[in-house]
Amino acid sequence: MDNKEFSKQLEKRTKSFAISIMKLSIQLPNTPEGKVIRNQITKSGTSIGANYREANRSRSKADFANKIRICEAEASETVYWLEIIEDFEWAKNDVIKSILIEANELLAIFTSISNKLK
Repeated sequence: MDNKEFSKQLEKRTKSFAISIMKLSIQLPNTPEGKVIRNQITKSGTSIGANYREANRSRSKADFANKIRICEAEASETVYWLEIIEDFEWAKNDVIKSILIEANELLAIFTSISNKLK
């Protein structure tokens, strides 16, 4: 797979992930704690794909690297919030596990890309 095809596939994957995060956030409890986590995970989980799209349309290598680092940071934050949701048992175990696996895979991808840019 060439870089262009990889980029297209990763854009689709991050968009699908954002949708999964939004579907999960709808299920979180309507408590003060649930609202805080809903807000945080929705922002971080959807930001990954948005920043990756921006990276692919960047005007310089430095801008690309910066956006990739943002994707990495947002993926890491999303993993954190997913772990909190899992610990509180606010979602079905199979649902949270599959989203957490994808989040960790995205984190690994963006970490790898970021490391190659150094």
